[in-house]
Amino acid sequence: AEATKASYEKFTVKVKEILGDKVEKVVVSTRVVDSPCCLVTGEFGWSANMERIMKAQALRDSTMSSYMSSRKTMELNPDHSIVKELKSRFDKDPADKTVKDLVWLLYDTSLLTSGFSLDAPSTFAGRIHKLVKLGLSIYEDEGEEGKLKINDDDVPDLEDDDEEE
Repeated sequence: AEATKASYEKFTVKVKEILGDKVEKVVVSTRVVDSPCCLVTGEFGWSANMERIMKAQALRDSTMSSYMSSRKTMELNPDHSIVKELKSRFDKDPADKTVKDLVWLLYDTSLLTSGFSLDAPSTFAGRIHKLVKLGLSIYEDEGEEGKLKINDDDVPDLEDDDEEE
């Protein structure tokens, strides 16, 4: 278990760097069995349900949201094929844009499965649509080097997630 944590250390640091202040930390966990990752809150943090209730309160101002939102920890499953492949792609090329996009997609899906609500549902939908296009091999224009490219006009930019707050 310690060897696994050590081998994933650079990858978890990169995932934390990509997600920024959305998560408090990223750890390798043996608790996660079926899914590639999950989000957990600390013992004294707000649960997903409490966070949803507080977001719905009428008399809240924007300053509350900073200390109100729970500090989430992302737990990665080192035995899951998605996490293994992401790590191998990161090891080959730490600046791979695909890794960054997929980390955001994993974060958003684990937000949903852990009971939280999405900050930007349209951005999440755009990511899903882009994946569906890739899965269906829908390429809308020919790139300059003969490479096939997806037309990104109708898909929101996946890089600019920092401007949400």
